[in-house]
Amino acid sequence: MTDPRCSLTFGDVLREHRRSYPSRTAVVCGDHRFTYPELDDRVNRLANGLTGLGVGDGERVLWLGQNCHRFLETLLATAKLGAICCPINWRNSADEMAFVIDDSKPRVVIWQDEEIGERVRAAREKATHQARWIQHDNGEYETVLADMLPIDSEVVVDAAASALMLYTAAFEGTPNGALLSQMAMFWQSLVWGATHEFTYETTYLASEPMFHVAGLMNLIGTFHRGGTNVFARRVNAEQLCQFIETERCTTSYFVDKTINEIVDVNKDGKRDLKSLRSPPRNPKWDAMVTLGSSPWDNQPGGYGQTETMGMLTYHALGSRPLPGVQARVVDENGNEVPPGEVGELVARGATSMNGYYERTDLNATHQRDSWHHTNDLARREDDGSIAWLGSMERIIKSGSENIYPAEVEACIKTHPAVADCQVTGIPDAEWGQVVAATIVLEAGAAVTEGDIIDHCAARLASYKKPRVVSITHN
Repeated sequence: MTDPRCSLTFGDVLREHRRSYPSRTAVVCGDHRFTYPELDDRVNRLANGLTGLGVGDGERVLWLGQNCHRFLETLLATAKLGAICCPINWRNSADEMAFVIDDSKPRVVIWQDEEIGERVRAAREKATHQARWIQHDNGEYETVLADMLPIDSEVVVDAAASALMLYTAAFEGTPNGALLSQMAMFWQSLVWGATHEFTYETTYLASEPMFHVAGLMNLIGTFHRGGTNVFARRVNAEQLCQFIETERCTTSYFVDKTINEIVDVNKDGKRDLKSLRSPPRNPKWDAMVTLGSSPWDNQPGGYGQTETMGMLTYHALGSRPLPGVQARVVDENGNEVPPGEVGELVARGATSMNGYYERTDLNATHQRDSWHHTNDLARREDDGSIAWLGSMERIIKSGSENIYPAEVEACIKTHPAVADCQVTGIPDAEWGQVVAATIVLEAGAAVTEGDIIDHCAARLASYKKPRVVSITHN
C-alpha cells in the first residue's frame, strides 16, 4: 500500500480545498452552486450512503447519465471509500449498456431518466446482474444525501489502487474496462494543469462527456487546483455560449463541429466569449475568443490513450513523455529499437493503468514484462522526441470517438442475412472519418443498405453505425 504520508488521494485534495478555499465556488450545474465546503459535505453524505449500500474497497459504482455535478460527487465519494467509479457511455445502445452492467458487476448504479431513460430501462431489463439503482434526476439521489450526516469517515485509501474504470479498446468486438488509480489521475492532472496553466481561478466548461478521458483530464485538473467546474448536460451551441458569457468560463474543449456551430449561432456577437482561452482554430472562432498563451495553446495535442489516463506524450513537452513516465519503442520481442526505427510504443509509470477489469489474457498481452503495450506504432527520433505513426490494429477516428471495426463487424454479422462483412473508415468533411461496411449476403438472402444501418443503430451507439453500405451476394 502506498504510504499515506507521501501520497495524497483526491479525498485528501477535497479535504484541503474546504480549508484553503472556503468561499470559492467548486461547481455550477443549472441552478445548483456549491462552494468547496458544501461540495465536501455532499460528498461525505454520498460516501456514507454508499457505505450503507455495501460499497467499499474495490466495489464498482456506475454513473449512467450525462454531465452533472453529481458525477463529480460520485467520483469523489468513491475515491474517499477506495471504490471504483465507472462512467458509462450514455450514447450506447441498451445492449451495450447491459454488457457493461453485467461485465463490471456494480454494487450501485446511479442513472438518469431525462433523454436516455428508455435505453437505460431496457438495459436494466436485459442485464442479469442485480445492483442497487439510484435515479439522480428525480430526487432519489438527493434523498440518499439528506438521510446521511456530512461526517467524513476518513477511510485510509491506497492511492495506487484502482479508482476509475473507463470502457475502451474493443479489440475482440466488446470493450474492456481500463482500471486507473488515483495516483494516475493525480499525476496526469498535475501535468495537464501545468501545460494549460490552470489555477484556482480557472473555470472549466464541462461539456465533454465524462466517459472520455479528455473530459476527465480537464475536470480533474480544474478540481485539483481549486478551480470551478461548470457542467453542461450535453453539447448545445447556444447554451454553451450562454455558459461561457454568464460564468466567464476560461477553458473548455470543443471538436471542430462544435466550434463551427458556436461560430454560427454567435455570428452576430450577441454573446461575449472573450473570457475563453483557446489555441488558434479558425479566423472566426479566434476573433470570438481570446487566444491563449499557455504551453498547450502554443503547441496543442500529443499522443495518449485511455489506458495511460490520457496524454502519454505532449507536443508542449517536445513530443516527449510527461514527467514520471518512461516510454520505449520496441520490436516484437520487447527489445528497444534504435532511434529512427519503427516499433511498438510501450510505457510504464504513474499514469499507466492497473490493467483491464477481469481480463487475464488481455492483461498478459498488454502488460507483459511490466510495461503497458499500447498496440500503437511509433518512432523515437534522433532528438529524443517520439512520433506516433498509427495503430497496430484497425481503428476508425470519427470526431473525438474511437470506433473499433471488429465491434461493428460483430454486430453486422448477427443479422441473419449476412454471411460476412468488413468495416473500414472513409474520409468525411465533418467528422474526419465515418464507418463504411462491405456486406456479403447469405445465398438467397435479400437486405437493403437501410436494413443494415437500422440493425446497427438498434444495437450500437449511433456514431458507430455504418454511413455507407456496399452489398454483394455469395
